[in-house]
Amino acid sequence: MEIWINPACSKCRSALHLLDEEGARYTVRRYLEDPPNAEELRAVLGRLGLEPWDIVRTQEAEAKELGLKDWPREPAERDRWIGALAEHPRLIQRPIITAEDGTAVVARSEEAVRDALGRA
Repeated sequence: MEIWINPACSKCRSALHLLDEEGARYTVRRYLEDPPNAEELRAVLGRLGLEPWDIVRTQEAEAKELGLKDWPREPAERDRWIGALAEHPRLIQRPIITAEDGTAVVARSEEAVRDALGRA
């Protein structure tokens, strides 16, 4: 199990705390320091069952600068969105847990973290 975090994020810290309480074995990826490339983002999106625009933090300054709210959300634009996430990792929703069963969850709630724990 791997968790993508920003240590400054309270949701990330809460998820780590719960994983520790449950004795989970996991690795931490500080995705702002070690950003995922486009291929890794495609793989995680596949595991999440989501599109790139589904995991964008639209309120970030970078999202506003790029005008992401006006970008088309359609399959033909998928690579453009993935490129933006790879180039601007701060836009990636967090935390993301990749579960041992090959799936992943955006773990912004206790229920989502527990869901990932149950996917061992």
